[in-house]
Amino acid sequence: MGLYDRPYTQDNYQGGHRYAPQMRVGFPSLTPMVKRLLIINVGVFLLQAVVKSKYPMQMDPITRWFSVFPYSILSKLSVWRLLTYQFLHADFWHIAFNMLGLYFLGPTLERHWTSNRFLGFYLACGAAGGILYTFLSGWLGVGPMVGASGAIYALLAACAILFPQFVVFFIVFPVPIRVASVVIVLGALYNVIIQGVNAGGDAAHFGGMVAGATYVFTQGYWNQWLYKFNHVRHHRQAAQEINLHDEVERILEKVHNSGLHSLNSKEKAVLKRATEEEQKRNRR
Repeated sequence: MGLYDRPYTQDNYQGGHRYAPQMRVGFPSLTPMVKRLLIINVGVFLLQAVVKSKYPMQMDPITRWFSVFPYSILSKLSVWRLLTYQFLHADFWHIAFNMLGLYFLGPTLERHWTSNRFLGFYLACGAAGGILYTFLSGWLGVGPMVGASGAIYALLAACAILFPQFVVFFIVFPVPIRVASVVIVLGALYNVIIQGVNAGGDAAHFGGMVAGATYVFTQGYWNQWLYKFNHVRHHRQAAQEINLHDEVERILEKVHNSGLHSLNSKEKAVLKRATEEEQKRNRR
């Protein structure tokens, strides 16, 4: 998946998205979190290859314990699988396509957000795909599911919403990213409904895309909520500091008038807490 040489992919193109980052034609420069994810995925894939070679006729332990594999109640409750399955891949082409998607789409989103926010989005959307697969496993059939496709499709959805000027290669044709996203969603949904080949994988793709699109569409509400939460927390902390300061002043006045021995255990604890808070502020 790559960019197509069009005017609106140039650095000086503004379009209708004033704050959207403009992408250069060619290979994007890696961002820190995308680089780490690429290294981890490739490293795990090489480890899988070594382990699989020792289990040619049966499922290898990595797939059995770290894929999304809802074959029992216990495995369905193994929540770590929702994260670990994203770093496992079935074969070379599986990881190649996923890592190409991460490479071309991830850096722009990481720069638009932050590294930590991007990582949270990536893993949460991948987990959403695993949850949907687990939920539908009784209908689609049980088997181990691996791959970062749910997370990658979430990146595709996010870029389609935030940066509609992107043009990507879909199969062999350059198309607007929103057109590619709609086609992929409809294809995945149709395959899940008819229980076609790799319907479980398409369920994860669809789940990741829906989670990614939902996050982007609602991030304005989340930002407002976060702002209000931080605002309330700041005022609460300020009020607590004022109350602590007033209480310390009262206790120090008492010490001045009656001596240190006149303090009870609660007042001594207040002085100790005030001293610790002052030390923390001085270390900042």
